[in-house]
Amino acid sequence: MSPALQVTLIAVTVVLGITIVGYFGFKISRSTREMGTDAEEATYKTLHHMSVAVPHLERGLTEEGAAKSAKALRRLLNCQVLLISDTSRILATDAGIDFTAQLEEDASKASASTLATGKTQVKHSVGMDIVAAPITVGDQGVGTVVALSVRAGASFVRAVSEVAVFVSAQVSTAQLDESRAMLLEAQMRALRAQISPHFIYNSLNAIASFINTDPARARELVIEFADFTRYSFRRRDEFTTLAEELEAIDRYLLLEKARFGERIKVSLQIAPEVLPTQIPFLALQPLVENAVRHGLEARPDGGVISITATEDGLHAVISVEDDGMGMDPEQLASVLAGTTTTMHVGLRNVDLRLRQLYGNSNGLVIETAPGAGTLITLRVPKFRAPDTSGSDV
Repeated sequence: MSPALQVTLIAVTVVLGITIVGYFGFKISRSTREMGTDAEEATYKTLHHMSVAVPHLERGLTEEGAAKSAKALRRLLNCQVLLISDTSRILATDAGIDFTAQLEEDASKASASTLATGKTQVKHSVGMDIVAAPITVGDQGVGTVVALSVRAGASFVRAVSEVAVFVSAQVSTAQLDESRAMLLEAQMRALRAQISPHFIYNSLNAIASFINTDPARARELVIEFADFTRYSFRRRDEFTTLAEELEAIDRYLLLEKARFGERIKVSLQIAPEVLPTQIPFLALQPLVENAVRHGLEARPDGGVISITATEDGLHAVISVEDDGMGMDPEQLASVLAGTTTTMHVGLRNVDLRLRQLYGNSNGLVIETAPGAGTLITLRVPKFRAPDTSGSDV
């Protein structure tokens, strides 16, 4: 979900809220004298009805959500009947009158006409005016808001249209959240796929090399391999603790040391207070694998991988550093931008996931240069509160 699109959605919702408050504030203020000024009472009632409707639309157009939203929106519009539909059927109806079969048929026709044209339609039925306005996501109609009133003047028609746009903003946000979840799942699958072929092949070869010469070591490595792959391919929460991720990294490095021997040295400096920190699942292991594969593997004498984790206020600051080959900053920029896809896939996927979860300014911070090694730092909240809107933490 891009920050620009998120900002646009927020702006749309705010503007729509102001528009609806303005219209209904004027309408209600003419007849309400119960508390405070007319404007205060009208604004309170309008915002109350909107706040009741919004949470039920957070999962998109569902029967349950539409039914609860329809009740609040009918009160907001002060109309006799309010319907919410998707593209194939009426999802919910809230009526303050006898909603006859004829009225239902005419309302359904108005809804179908609106879906076909993409424009607000006004129809006349038995003793009622019917206003049907489109619910859209982007340029696509996904449903309608249909309001029945004894008399539908121009201001009422505009109000129904604004309510439909307001509903559209909520439904769009729900669909973007769903898309975001699907993107994160796709990135997770990509990370698993990256781990799978290269690492599994090399690990099995390393294990095989010990079967005859050191059977006990081979058995130990088989257990470590099984535990690591079980962790890597598990399908539970998208988060894990720093302690669990470090345990998986320890298994990974044991298997890599079976191949490289003393060429790989590891330094750990972990503050105990950050071990329970919830971090995105497989956020660190790909960084360590990157250090092995692209930093140290090509060096005849190997090198050192340093993993540190410290507390910084309400955040944990975690870094993975190697003294290996390093990389050109321009090549790194291409990797993170997605224009280079053959190497360092793990870096890009982890960076994207962090930005999706914690905001665009909370991706990986990478310092590197050819021959100078690589330092990768990430910063996550100690208490799990990922940002679902993409704004910065």
